[in-house]
Amino acid sequence: MSDFFSEVTPELKLFIENQKIFFVATAAKEGRINLSPKGQDSFRVVNKNKVVWLNLTGSGNETAAHLLKNDRMTIMFCAFEGKPLILRLYGSAKAYHERDSKFNEYKNLFPRIPGTRQIVEMQVESVQTSCGYAVPFMDFKEERNQLNAWAEKQGEERLNNYRKEKNSKSIDGFDTGLLDSE
Repeated sequence: MSDFFSEVTPELKLFIENQKIFFVATAAKEGRINLSPKGQDSFRVVNKNKVVWLNLTGSGNETAAHLLKNDRMTIMFCAFEGKPLILRLYGSAKAYHERDSKFNEYKNLFPRIPGTRQIVEMQVESVQTSCGYAVPFMDFKEERNQLNAWAEKQGEERLNNYRKEKNSKSIDGFDTGLLDSE
C-alpha cells in the first residue's frame, strides 16, 4: 500500500501545498527523538529534491540541535480532508540563521512571520506515499494567532533574550547553533 519515489512529483507538490500542518522528526545518536508539528504558511518545495521551511521561535529548538549532530530528517504530511494520503519526505537537512546567506536567499519565499528563527533546508533523498486510510477526517477551522501575537509583542530584543535563554540548548543539552555568531 506504499510507493517510493526519488523526487517530489508535481502531483505530490500540489498535495503538500494544500496541507495546513506537517510534522518534522529528527534524532541525534543519543538523547530524545524529536517530533514537532508545524503550521502556518511555512513550507516550500524549491525543486523536485529540495524543500525549505520556516522554524519559528518556540519553547525549544530540538530540530536545530539534532541537525548539528545528525543531519537526517523525516517530514510527514497527512490528508485530513479529501482523498486519504500520507506523504513522507526523507533526507538530510541544515538549519540556517539570519547571519547565513542561505537564510537571506530563502526568506523571501515566505510571508513575514514574527518570531522567524531559522530556515531549514532539506535535500530530499526519497519520498514515500501510503494509504492514510486510518487517518480521520478533520476540518480546518483557522490558523492560531497566539504565537505570532506573542512574538510581535516581545519585540526583537526580548525575542533574542528569550532565544538565548530557551533556544540555545536542546532539552538534552546539545548546542543549537543559535549563538554561533556571538
